[in-house]
Amino acid sequence: MATTTVTEIASTESFLFKVQDKPTYTKVPGGWEAAHKGYKWFTGTVPNDNFVPPQDFEISQQSEKVSINPKGQTELPQKLNVDYNNYKYESLLAHTTLTKELPYEPYEHVDCAGRADPEKKSLFEGITQKTNMTPIIGTEVRGIQLSALTSGQMDELSLWTAERGVLVFRDQDFVDQSPEFLKQYGSHFGRLHVHSFGSHVKGHPEILSNLRDSDKTVFDSFSAGMLTTTRWHSDMTYEANPMGTTFLAALSVPDCGGDTLYLNSMAAYDALSTPMKAFLDNLDAIHSGARQSVHGKKKSPYRRDLVESIHPIVRVHPVTGRKALWFPPEYVSGIVGLKREESDAITDMLYRHLQGSLDFHTRVKWDNKTVVVYDNRMVMHSVVLDYPLGPGEKRHHIRITPQAERPIPVRERKAGEGDMVYDPTG
Repeated sequence: MATTTVTEIASTESFLFKVQDKPTYTKVPGGWEAAHKGYKWFTGTVPNDNFVPPQDFEISQQSEKVSINPKGQTELPQKLNVDYNNYKYESLLAHTTLTKELPYEPYEHVDCAGRADPEKKSLFEGITQKTNMTPIIGTEVRGIQLSALTSGQMDELSLWTAERGVLVFRDQDFVDQSPEFLKQYGSHFGRLHVHSFGSHVKGHPEILSNLRDSDKTVFDSFSAGMLTTTRWHSDMTYEANPMGTTFLAALSVPDCGGDTLYLNSMAAYDALSTPMKAFLDNLDAIHSGARQSVHGKKKSPYRRDLVESIHPIVRVHPVTGRKALWFPPEYVSGIVGLKREESDAITDMLYRHLQGSLDFHTRVKWDNKTVVVYDNRMVMHSVVLDYPLGPGEKRHHIRITPQAERPIPVRERKAGEGDMVYDPTG
């Protein structure tokens, strides 16, 4: 992973590692390049060694009680409700971090799909079986290990994901790789995102760890008081640089239930009438994390303040040129330039279209070691909390979430100028 000139080295004195075990952080355009154990990855944040916790901070009931560091960050283990003795992925259990970090800086994303062979010959040669889940969205793949892909095959993977929206890889050793490997792997696709309050692997905030082993987790809070647990969204669209090619990996799943729903936002756009497309092509929406924060603050400390961003309702993929109706119900709080009644009417129509048009939906049923690769720019998704949690049962996933370009509106076919540029290929 090549970078430009080194301008700053970040200290990590508060990390509870031996000196030789600490990552080093080098400032590069758009973020930081971290190095550890022979791996390198691209992240938007570094540990805040100067953080002083507020004296009135109280650990949530969802976290284990631990001693708070008087200076520097403190990682808080998620309270466990089942026995994890002999659990293979104990090192990947969920933590949150008490700290305060600066907002992300924008960067200009260089999409690796732009380097791919359009026919994806190298990637397809290694696949023994691929089966489309529906004609519109999703392909199930067997016979190839994501962890063994070459750089060129990873470029083709990104392109294929943008085209199909969702790729489901079974029986993957991806979940057994080291955290450092996973972060370097993810950095091929963009700057690694660290969630403002979401849980993560201890010592590795770039690896989200989603663990549900009770009915009182943050996931249950999101749907409390609702008729359904379905919450359609793309991940963290309120960021200036929202997410791109994303990897969600199953470590332990229930025998039945806990599926993830996906919908194809490209097909959703294609289904609209020509006048409606022309109308939406020129509109922007406000994306806010406020609704998510109402529930998140009850369960987790915040490492960064949540932000609002204005993004186009219809975005264009930087490589394929496909247009997507990018209007996630979980984060959109209004349409720019419209009066409230107008905005509410258009919002209601689009939500009903996205959520009710099963023509472009699909459903992923999980097995342990299944990895789903999806393009957050072109699809939306929702977990379904339809499964009972019996004795010892849990649903545990990790996610690698690279950021992508600032959404490109139809009215301009390339990203805005003036941002810092980071190209992982050098």
